[in-house]
Amino acid sequence: MRVCVCTVVHHPEDARILHRQIRALLDAGHEVTYIAPFRATNSTPWREVSPVDVPRATGRRRLHALRAAHRALVEHAAYADVVLLHDPELLVGLPRAVRRRTVVWDVHEDTAAALAAKGWLPGPLAPLLRPLVRRLELRTERRHHLLLAEEGYRDRFRGQHPVVPNTTYVDERPPAAPGDRRVVYIGHLSVARGALDMIETARLVAPEGVQVELIGSADPDIRPALRDAQLEGVLRWYGFVPNDRALRIAEGAMAGLALLHDEPNYRHSMPTKVVEYMARGIPVITTPNPPAVAIVEPSGCGEVVPYGDPKSAADAIRRLRTDPAHRNALAERGHTTARARFHWPTQAIPFVTQLELWAKGAGQREAALPGAQGLGGTAPITRSS
Repeated sequence: MRVCVCTVVHHPEDARILHRQIRALLDAGHEVTYIAPFRATNSTPWREVSPVDVPRATGRRRLHALRAAHRALVEHAAYADVVLLHDPELLVGLPRAVRRRTVVWDVHEDTAAALAAKGWLPGPLAPLLRPLVRRLELRTERRHHLLLAEEGYRDRFRGQHPVVPNTTYVDERPPAAPGDRRVVYIGHLSVARGALDMIETARLVAPEGVQVELIGSADPDIRPALRDAQLEGVLRWYGFVPNDRALRIAEGAMAGLALLHDEPNYRHSMPTKVVEYMARGIPVITTPNPPAVAIVEPSGCGEVVPYGDPKSAADAIRRLRTDPAHRNALAERGHTTARARFHWPTQAIPFVTQLELWAKGAGQREAALPGAQGLGGTAPITRSS
């Protein structure tokens, strides 16, 4: 099977796109053409893929990147069995030559709800754009296939669509025990994702010898505050690091932070970082984002702190630091839960099988794929025409 994968918004080394989905396709013996902003992000493509470089869509500068991506799609979709798109922007004005192929949209987020968290978008525009986004989603559902990253996204659509959760690789062997010096965050940094709260938390614990390490790219409006905090010596900001290396950096940390704000888009989205911390035996400190709470509290792998409350986050770090037995127990329970429920290879096989079925033109709705499960192992992956 030849699969053409395209993104202009995400980093080419995005964990879901590259390290999970493309890796699964390559391991299954399929060919992958990867259209992505390699030069704009200074990324080196994997040797196993056929790379096609395009500009990156950032902030309000999107039209040039979208046009370049559409041109590349017209050229490379011609010999693809499946075209896998990762940005809703790519669906706007999608060329007819591409629409005639088997097109799959991988739904990463609640697009309409996420508009409020886009710092580059003027606030008054978000309510005006939401109905247009919903119309685009429903039109795409009629024309193409959908993959959903969350069970909570099902209600946005009329039909049943496969759910491929954002899980991770979980080693069978127990990870190293958490230390007592470092606290980490892995992921993009923005106001809505709690970046300013983490900076303030770092200021509270730095005098006590605790190093907060933030691993990820940042929105432009956050970067000055991050740089200032790093110059003050209260935290370390790595910038973007490929997911596999970021997870190696995080190993052995005392805690992993997930201080999302109470935003509509996050109420139905599991923070992948929570599962990644658990997989590496890192106790979790999270705000009461419902999907995170649904994992952390039953499994007993971390603490839940109030939204926008750096002092509570700092207090949770202090409790972990002064009680090694407690943090080791949280780490062990987290790893055990992650291995049982969130090991990516469990999802990789049905993901690849689903694309193979669509490539062959299989059209029955709601035919469950063997071995496929949704978030937490509660719902089977289904097929839709």
